[in-house]
Amino acid sequence: MHITTRGWINGFIGVAIFAGSLPATRLAVADLPATFLTGARATLAAVLAGLLLWLARQPWPARQVLLPLAVTALGVVVGFPLLTALALQHVTSAHSIVFVGLLPLCTATFAVLRGGERPRLGFWLFSLAGAACVAGYSAANGSGTSLQGDALMVAAVMLCGLGYAEGGRLARQLGGWQVISWALLLALPLMLPVALLTQPASFTTISPQAWAGLGYVSLFSMLIGFVFWYRGLAQGGIAAVGQLQLLQPFMGLALAALLLHEPVSSGMLGVTLLAVVCVAGAKRYAS
Repeated sequence: MHITTRGWINGFIGVAIFAGSLPATRLAVADLPATFLTGARATLAAVLAGLLLWLARQPWPARQVLLPLAVTALGVVVGFPLLTALALQHVTSAHSIVFVGLLPLCTATFAVLRGGERPRLGFWLFSLAGAACVAGYSAANGSGTSLQGDALMVAAVMLCGLGYAEGGRLARQLGGWQVISWALLLALPLMLPVALLTQPASFTTISPQAWAGLGYVSLFSMLIGFVFWYRGLAQGGIAAVGQLQLLQPFMGLALAALLLHEPVSSGMLGVTLLAVVCVAGAKRYAS
């Protein structure tokens, strides 16, 4: 199997895992503070990542990759989890999932700035069209949503795109699972105190659904998903494979409807369908 094909397969698995992140976060923030959730998920994932690195006897990363690892951690360990958790206190997970359609454009932009990739003009046209669909939907439906929640989601997506591109670039050198593992350990001195200082006064009132949400985002969203995702970006190209994120809203909306019983409007489905059409066009011009 060609390495590019393997990259698309690994990327798709990563996207499928990430699709459950926002619904799981929505379940967790119903009973847990957003800041505690952010610190706890990173701390739990860092413990597992440290164990994996120790068992595999991985050498310490070189000094020159510490700053890129810190940027990766800022985007995917701190920024995106915290901002989405805060946003989901104001908007539904179904609404927030639509903003994931902006991720491919952000990731591709940072792939050019940081990864040295140069997609063709057609790629940018389709990527911009996909982003415009998402932005247009948000503007047209602004009356029933929270401006604060939308702003937080936009900021979250921008930081996530940076973390994806930086981590994908590093994965070519360190390996996919090693990148997210070192990024988690690098953030641990910050995230552990955050979790301890913001923990609820009592855990007896926390529902099983909230604990399940925390477990999912800690194990799958924060660690396992990135093992496949960063490997896929390294194998197939950051800008190209990054367009698979436009499939994530479809998966996430289905989970929001099935697990959370949130309404999924025809407008949400329509904008995600247009986004998928755009990713198909972008893929053609990605090289």
